[in-house]
Amino acid sequence: MKIFLWFLLVFPVFTVAQDTIRVDISNPHATVYTHLYFLQSDSFEPEKAAKTILGLSEENAINKAIKIKQVLDGKGLYVDVNRIPTNPNYKDSIGYTSYSRYVLFPQRMPQIYVEKIEGSWYYSAETVTKIEGLYKEVYPWYVQKIQNLIPVSGYKKMLGIELWQLIGLVLVLVLAYVLFLLMKRLAFFILRRMQQRITKNTNLEINEVLKKLAHPISLLVTVAFLAKVFPSLQFGLDVNHWVLLGLNIAETIFWIYVFLKLVQVVMYIYGIFAEKSHGRLDDQLVPILDSFFTGLVIVIGVFQLLILFGVDATTMLAGATIGGLAVALASQDTVKNLIGTIMIFLDKPFHIEDWIEAGEVVGTVEKVGFRSTSVRAADTSVYQIPNSKLSEIIINNKGLRLFRRYNTNLGLRYDTPPELIEAFVKGVRALIIAHPETRSDSFNVEFTGFGDSALLIMVNVYFKSLAWGIEQSSKHRLHMAIVKLAKELGVDFAFPSTTVTIEQFPEKKGLSLKYDIDAKRTDAVIATILADFKKENTIEP
Repeated sequence: MKIFLWFLLVFPVFTVAQDTIRVDISNPHATVYTHLYFLQSDSFEPEKAAKTILGLSEENAINKAIKIKQVLDGKGLYVDVNRIPTNPNYKDSIGYTSYSRYVLFPQRMPQIYVEKIEGSWYYSAETVTKIEGLYKEVYPWYVQKIQNLIPVSGYKKMLGIELWQLIGLVLVLVLAYVLFLLMKRLAFFILRRMQQRITKNTNLEINEVLKKLAHPISLLVTVAFLAKVFPSLQFGLDVNHWVLLGLNIAETIFWIYVFLKLVQVVMYIYGIFAEKSHGRLDDQLVPILDSFFTGLVIVIGVFQLLILFGVDATTMLAGATIGGLAVALASQDTVKNLIGTIMIFLDKPFHIEDWIEAGEVVGTVEKVGFRSTSVRAADTSVYQIPNSKLSEIIINNKGLRLFRRYNTNLGLRYDTPPELIEAFVKGVRALIIAHPETRSDSFNVEFTGFGDSALLIMVNVYFKSLAWGIEQSSKHRLHMAIVKLAKELGVDFAFPSTTVTIEQFPEKKGLSLKYDIDAKRTDAVIATILADFKKENTIEP
């Protein structure tokens, strides 16, 4: 009798103690564990699982608790309770404000989370409100309709799978294949129409690229269809987890492939527009942008794959930030060069094939890269100038000149008569006007001064072509014509000399040379030289 009374006294206390141990909502870990534990087949007590939901009747709370688990199972989201924090004062630090909440799957299912309410942890009001919509997304209305039509024999198992599930899986795969074929044609048709509307032309090469782009797009649609429909077959958490994980991995890989092909298409179209532009600097931007966007797509894709494998995005971003800071500190010059590259393409101080003077380097710009710019000097050697330095120094871009100015002085002997000086100047002016590569409306040929050993004739002329080679060829033709003119006129070019005057010298009648200053002769010489010059420039443009 005493034993029986003792049993009646201890049993309620034992039951309460057991209930207190099992039903625990004091921290995020305890709440999620309580919810999932009491909905397992071997410990199914939904009324206890419902205690993780606040503010509803027991019946409604049970319904919501079951649906939360079914949604997680349908999405194949395996809850690793060992990773859930046990701190009762846990704060979610993601965002600008900290909240007393814990999100189970921030990337894939952010609507389901627990939060602290009046000292205990419950599933949030947002989760309770949105669970009906989430349940309908995972298990559409037709699932219940189809299950009602399945006969009893359809629930028989074959190879561990119910017959209706096996038939449904085959139908889903067939529908997915048909959808893939249809979407492949449709995607190619849409992409080709868009390309033709943008570029206004058809190109066999870009059509091949568009076909390669349409293939992964159709696969993306097919994978999305399978991910949407597969949970309706109700294979359970383990199967759903691995199948949906595989589909998500495949989807991410297809997205990476799609964006890589999209970068290729966009860069191809941009290359067409760059070829039509006047400057060739845009042509250099094509490979740089191609490499940049390709790397960006791969990095983002790898991050997404790591998230699918359970790597925490916050930790990953923090590590990337710290790692990026360390790399930046270790490679400051590389970062400076990259910024310099951006500034060069924004400001465009020069274009490809421009002749520039950058500090001590003088030459033609051949290539602008991520780190440096290649400049080929007149002796054909190549200078690699870091873009950080190039963006800071003064650049004299001779390629942006409207014309190439050429200025020189011609020295005539001091004993040249004024009449021949005037005739020579007149002839040089006529040659400049007749030259096809010089500006006939802007030039100067004047007797400007007296040098140490010569009378100085200034020649200031502007060549039309900006190409260095054409400029040198134009100078050559002008110089040859001036030399011929001087020879025919009888004008001699001076050179550094010293004149010694001897007053008494046998048979020396004077100091001056004999010059023919007849005006008719000089005019005829100028006309002849000018006619020959025009004839030469007509035959050899």
